[in-house]
Amino acid sequence: MHIIGKYFSLAIAIMFARTSSSFISTLTNHAFRRSTVNPALLSGLTNLRTKQVGTKNNSDYHVNSKHWMSDSTSSSSNVPVPTDDVQAAREARKAEKERQKAENKAKQEEKLAQEVEANRIENVTYLSFDEQENYNKMGDMTLVMSRSRTNRQFTDIADLEDSEKYPIGSKVWVRGRLQSIRVKGGSCFIVLRQNSFHTVQALFFKDKEDPDGSKKMLNYLKTLTVESIVDLEGRIVGDANVKSCSVQTIELSIERIHAVSKAQPQLPFLVEDAARSEAEVEASQSTDRPFPRLGQELRLDNRWMDLRTPANNAIMRIQSAVCQLFRESLYSQGFMEIHTPKLIAGESESGAGVFTTDYFGTTACLAQSPQLYKQMAISADMERVFEIGPVFRAENSNTRRHLCEFTGLDLEMAIKDHYMETLEVIHKCFVHIFTGLEQRYAKELSVIREQYHSEPLTFTEEPCVVHWPDAQEILKEKGFDVGDGMGDLNGAMELALGEAVKEKYGTDFFMLDKYPSQIRPFYTMPDPVDDRFSNSYDMFIRGLEICSGAQRCHDPELVQQMLAKKGIEPGEGLKSYISSFQDGVSPHAGAGIGLERVVFLYLGLDNVRKASMFPRDPNRCTP
Repeated sequence: MHIIGKYFSLAIAIMFARTSSSFISTLTNHAFRRSTVNPALLSGLTNLRTKQVGTKNNSDYHVNSKHWMSDSTSSSSNVPVPTDDVQAAREARKAEKERQKAENKAKQEEKLAQEVEANRIENVTYLSFDEQENYNKMGDMTLVMSRSRTNRQFTDIADLEDSEKYPIGSKVWVRGRLQSIRVKGGSCFIVLRQNSFHTVQALFFKDKEDPDGSKKMLNYLKTLTVESIVDLEGRIVGDANVKSCSVQTIELSIERIHAVSKAQPQLPFLVEDAARSEAEVEASQSTDRPFPRLGQELRLDNRWMDLRTPANNAIMRIQSAVCQLFRESLYSQGFMEIHTPKLIAGESESGAGVFTTDYFGTTACLAQSPQLYKQMAISADMERVFEIGPVFRAENSNTRRHLCEFTGLDLEMAIKDHYMETLEVIHKCFVHIFTGLEQRYAKELSVIREQYHSEPLTFTEEPCVVHWPDAQEILKEKGFDVGDGMGDLNGAMELALGEAVKEKYGTDFFMLDKYPSQIRPFYTMPDPVDDRFSNSYDMFIRGLEICSGAQRCHDPELVQQMLAKKGIEPGEGLKSYISSFQDGVSPHAGAGIGLERVVFLYLGLDNVRKASMFPRDPNRCTP
């Protein structure tokens, strides 16, 4: 039975053997190494090997029974080597496998390409609303290059809840920024933002009657990135309760959507993070999901992103409103707007740093103020003038309230008797600004105060004027060393004075006059009683200066005396200035106001840079 078992094993091996002659040789050698060999089995193996290999001119593969009968310890080098035909057959089989593999791969690639083609979403060249049904319902909009007027009627998000204009079920086109998007399963929810603080939710659900179209729409929605600009046509759906959006009672069911301008996937920061208040960020630090605290430099490096937040965008709107209200008030008081040079031959403000530049071989300065030209306008019989324009100060002041370039709100006016006439005009102007902001821009102020908390500004109906000697006494009472009372106020003194005035008079806005002459510019009119002091004044909001002004020296001889007293040599620019007075000029006074300072302090911000669109300071000249 033991022998039968061995032969049976060999027979099974032969049944499953490949037709390779080397493999059969191995089986044959294996049989002869056994202790007992059946001649019949040996003969069968020999015949099989002979048929496989062939006998024509193949002496290397001639069956040698004596060799097969050798001892089982024979070396493997005695095993016959395959012929060229066998090797060719083996390579042919290998090639066939490679061919089949390549064929299968090609079929898979073709199938994948077909799927990609089936799901491919072409760009949409939208030319006309009348041809809209011929366009795909989704896809990136071809670059807008003024090809045509499409005649689409776009809707402001802020107006969507007007049921008379936009009843439930009506369709609207909206262009907005993609504030957020969430695609899950067969649904998608997005929030569109317009003008930074108007938002609406739009949604899409898989349509069982159009599964292919729904799949394509969902695939496209997945490609959209946050902060992209999109055009969306949607049907108004009522009975909504979307507390996270400014439009809360309706939603838009998406029917068409096209990306007009895609944002990069990786943004410098999220607008959502930049829009949180400091209190909210601080409170989150003790939780398991703290909100990121964005530094000022990161924000300013990417200012266009920072200004997309509702509060920061609204600050720029308040800045614009201050200019508008400033113009309104002065126009109503008989002023005209002028535009003075910003490239001048010499300094316009003594004691203030100046930027210089080459001017065709000579040195020119960037104007530190329109001061000289405002006064020359009075000499030109323009009795009341104002200007809104850039001001440049080359002062290396790295504080929260200083900038190297800011916008000046300047005015100058002829007076009859006293500079108080000018203070009354300026006070009236500021009252118009303050009341106008609270009444006309309540929404913007609410948005700003939600992120940057502040209380509304308090002010008096009539000018609140504090005189220099009284201010010195207040500061002494608060523990300040004012010396001989002839030095300028520092920031701490201004704040302390502001607190005292608020406590005594109940106002955040006040004026301080009669500054010492030695700390005022050369063109300031001295006090008629004591020329150590001057007919000058500053104005303050929340204890910080926003405006500086004075009655001007309109007598040419007095101007020259003041220049000599301060050690200033009149240059070409000042010669023209003095000449304009020699030809006769009305007594006059005026003021220069810093726009960014007004906005910064009115809103109670912590840094003037928040009130500047693209601030310039000693360390920043970009973006």
